[in-house]
Amino acid sequence: MAKTILAIGAHIGDAELTSGGIMAANAVDGGKNFTLALTAGERGNPKGMTPDEYREQKIKEAEEFAKLMNGKAYVLDYPDGELPNGEEVRYEVANVIREVRPDVIVTHWKSTMHKDHNNTHLIVPDARFLASVVECDRIKGERRYAPLYFAENWEDDPDFTPYIYVDITRGFELWCEGLKKHWFIMNSRDFAYFDYYTSLARMRGCLCKAKYAEAFGVYERDKRVKRDQL
Repeated sequence: MAKTILAIGAHIGDAELTSGGIMAANAVDGGKNFTLALTAGERGNPKGMTPDEYREQKIKEAEEFAKLMNGKAYVLDYPDGELPNGEEVRYEVANVIREVRPDVIVTHWKSTMHKDHNNTHLIVPDARFLASVVECDRIKGERRYAPLYFAENWEDDPDFTPYIYVDITRGFELWCEGLKKHWFIMNSRDFAYFDYYTSLARMRGCLCKAKYAEAFGVYERDKRVKRDQL
């Protein structure tokens, strides 16, 4: 069933890598997919390019990816590495939620490795609350609630526990095409992003009897599945 997905990352590329498979599968189904990066991730700039120049490039890359996914890319103005854990950014995210009106929100698990990732993990649930219940001048549009899932990211804490596996096989090739739009994913000397995440999708697929899959976590309190029988 086609849905509207909002994938929120600390930097451009985070959501594309960790949730791009479900976005691609959803796009194949006719759904809409939106990415929101709270920073551009510009301080991973290539040699010979300033962070400001790389920011412009990364925004274009995010837009190209989102276009393939039948959606739109949003990027906030906070500097890479300096994302504040404050109220203003929560309202900005809440406004995007109300504008996009997603059926599903995906974001980071907690992280002791990366400050921006951890702050995003704290910001998004509060922004979802604001978008769903608060009426004030700082938030535009009608209230919107969507369930929240946490994506699997190698820079987030190892206590991430996969709970839901989503078959992304039908969107795998489209996802790979989208990932190739991002310079750092294909050219980083620090980490083999493309190989890691596509291999992870194959491994998760093996575990749930699919060719390719992505795994997502939920809060412990949400681990309640009601059935009439096993």
